[in-house]
Amino acid sequence: MKTVFFQLMVFSLVCAMHASASDPKKNYAVIKPTDSKADIVRKAANVVPSPRQYAWQKMEFTAFVHFGMDTFTESQLGTGKESPKLFLPTDFDCDQWARTFKEAGMKLAILTAKHHDGFCLWPSKYTKHSVEYSRWKNGKGDVVREFVEACRKYGLKIGLYLSPWDRNSSSYGTSAYNRYFMNQLTELLTNYGAIDEVWFDGYKGPEAGNADYDWHSYYRLIRELQPDAVIAISGPDVRWVGTESGYGRDTEWNVLPIDLTTLDEQELKREKDLIDDVFVPRNYMGEDIGSKEKLNDAKGLFWYPAETDVSIRPGWFYAASQDTAVKSVSELIDIYFSSVGKNSVLLLNVPPDKRGLITDYDRDTLLTFHKIIDSIFNRNFARDAKVKIDNRLNEVTASSLFGSGKYWLADEHADTSSIEFLLPGEESFDVAMLQENIQIGQRIEQFHIDYWVGHSWQVLTKGTTVGYKRLLRFAPIRTNRIRIVIEKSRLNPTLSDFGLFNLPEEYLGFHK
Repeated sequence: MKTVFFQLMVFSLVCAMHASASDPKKNYAVIKPTDSKADIVRKAANVVPSPRQYAWQKMEFTAFVHFGMDTFTESQLGTGKESPKLFLPTDFDCDQWARTFKEAGMKLAILTAKHHDGFCLWPSKYTKHSVEYSRWKNGKGDVVREFVEACRKYGLKIGLYLSPWDRNSSSYGTSAYNRYFMNQLTELLTNYGAIDEVWFDGYKGPEAGNADYDWHSYYRLIRELQPDAVIAISGPDVRWVGTESGYGRDTEWNVLPIDLTTLDEQELKREKDLIDDVFVPRNYMGEDIGSKEKLNDAKGLFWYPAETDVSIRPGWFYAASQDTAVKSVSELIDIYFSSVGKNSVLLLNVPPDKRGLITDYDRDTLLTFHKIIDSIFNRNFARDAKVKIDNRLNEVTASSLFGSGKYWLADEHADTSSIEFLLPGEESFDVAMLQENIQIGQRIEQFHIDYWVGHSWQVLTKGTTVGYKRLLRFAPIRTNRIRIVIEKSRLNPTLSDFGLFNLPEEYLGFHK
């Protein structure tokens, strides 16, 4: 009987993979006026990330680099009136930045090519407020070029931040500014090779008056010049989680409402980058942005995952006065569990100093943090566990159920399930990890994890959404049996991985 069930389970997995390959899912869904609440839930459960969004989500941990005029004025918000001659790093070394990020386990780095003061870290031919008019390298330097070359050397993906708010440009606030902005965007996206993320924040200076940013033209230009790049924050691919603290929501849905009613039949048939035509930056800072209640009146749905940004220092740009205020390893670990561990990508800002180097304060903390994270997830106590699904014992281990494109998918009409892991022996642990196969969709709404004590199950921890990754911490327990109980799901739930791990003892009690 065990063998028969195992064969059926393998068959269902193969069928699920084949179905997903032959009938590709989309990163949006059209809601019809006649759709019932059940129809909307079904559609939401089948919205998936685009290939560029999925590649972005898998990076998990990325770097932000705030560097520019504000570094030398020790300001967090320049006026745009600063002299370019103030920009003069004395020991500039992008190689050191990229090497640090690589050693810290980061997968991508985003540079502030132009912040709100309008100072350009490349020799833009559209302004004199740039490195070309500084004393650095006698005006022959190009920070952006050295940055992208260093990132490629160390195998890092590349992101560029270009501020729409420009406090230096004389055309800001007029219709002519959009052309100016797109000219600069074109320089960045044509002169430096492949770019993986374009980052627009949502600030709009009071001097803008009634002028609007031409977002849709920006999106079209990016898709034309860098089709594989995600457009983040004020863009349709990646959203801001809503704070700059590094802490995400306990319930983080990736599928959100969007109005698709303005699209005609021909546009809907086009499919590729369809969301670009209707997306408008808006506030996604509420605590509940994707529950069933929020979807009930939706006129469309789209996949819109969260990026959680925070600085390793109190400020975004370097200030010598903050050298003793760098976040501790404990704080960074807590932030990691509260961002990557809550279905988000962590974007950690590490600002170089006036020399053009990452300080030892930041570097030492960052590398120690990475060493601890590596040690936590180095050993998965559930990897060799036997698996029991809905009280049926399978002749399969977790390591053969998950990984290398394999995943578990519940029976078609099941929206609840239980998965028990029988460890080879008793183990002590205090961290659990769950991952959904988001290429099928995000579905789990509520779950809890039990552990076996004596002759009964006891609740260990509980949660709501899972998404790409959910990490949960709890007081250390010792057992050889763990059970995930999925209480609610949008259609049949799926898991692509499960793990049990140990935190180092000195970090057990730290929670902000």
